Amino acid sequence: MRINNQTISSRRQPAIALCAGLLLAALLCAAPAAQAARLKDLASVKGVRSNQLVGYGIVVGLNGTGDGNNAAFTTQGLTNILNNLGIKVDAENIKVKNVASVMVTAKLPAFAKAGQSLDVTLSSMGDASSLEGGTLLPTPLKGLDNSIYAVAQGPLSLGGLGAGSAAPGRKSHLTVGRIPNGASVEREVAVTFADKEQLFISLDAPDFTTVSLMKTAIDTLLGGPFATARDGATVEVTVPEQFKAQEIALLAAIENLEIIPDLPARVVLDERTGTVVMGENVRISQLAVSHGNLSLQVMPAGTPPTMAAPGQKLVAMQTGATLGEVVRALNSVGVAPRELIAIFQSIKASGALQAELEII
Repeated sequence: MRINNQTISSRRQPAIALCAGLLLAALLCAAPAAQAARLKDLASVKGVRSNQLVGYGIVVGLNGTGDGNNAAFTTQGLTNILNNLGIKVDAENIKVKNVASVMVTAKLPAFAKAGQSLDVTLSSMGDASSLEGGTLLPTPLKGLDNSIYAVAQGPLSLGGLGAGSAAPGRKSHLTVGRIPNGASVEREVAVTFADKEQLFISLDAPDFTTVSLMKTAIDTLLGGPFATARDGATVEVTVPEQFKAQEIALLAAIENLEIIPDLPARVVLDERTGTVVMGENVRISQLAVSHGNLSLQVMPAGTPPTMAAPGQKLVAMQTGATLGEVVRALNSVGVAPRELIAIFQSIKASGALQAELEII
């Protein structure tokens, strides 16, 4: 039986196409979405927030490193504690060198329940030289509504850096300490999503493009126009009928949606360390910069660069080059980070840097 080459080729083509399709599908499934991020990493749900707690406390057991007698609030605080314990004392007769007043702060996370533990931070208020070895007496922690939400107590930790134990060139900070799990929650902040008709999701970094992408992703998930963008940061979600009494399941599905956030063009400069951080969308328009013995020229394609002065290093690039390409080119000729910062500031001032310039 004779089979010509055309017949063999025609039979192979569907098989080759099928294999190619399967290979492409496998690659697409294996490759993660470029720059995609979950909504839980970009936004928060209205009503889900932490609360700041604060209280005034007394630390005892110090080795002569506490507040001096000039700290009247420390003497008064210790006197009040002793009087509450049934011990009558005269504030003028108390020596407080083994005692220190501290401000105690903690963060009450959302959905914290009574009996759960919180980390607390203690900061000296008087002239104590060290809190090392101290113990915090029971201290009520209040919210902004002046209600008590937690009670803290226990021995302090200074992070292992005691007097004289700091590494060379590093100074110990002995007037701030922590107590891991040092506070117990006594009152809960009521947060519920049961029987909610609408849910509100807010971006951490407002952006009209990103909030539009978030709305589209939620509508796609729910199969209808259930999401409404209220502004550049907030999307209101109407709870579908099938999710009534299952609002938590709805939020779990929404927060795991992935979108590619649209980031503004921004350059961050840290003058103290010489660090430069930039986004991928930063572009440079046509310009010419002379800085010391360096000449930077960004010109349209096909335009020859002008001659640099004798002894100057010339860096020539095309219009539309990214700032990352400019940085690499400048680094290749030995430009230091602090010189880069000065050049970027000049480029921004000229209007050729198409990005927000932030100096920290």
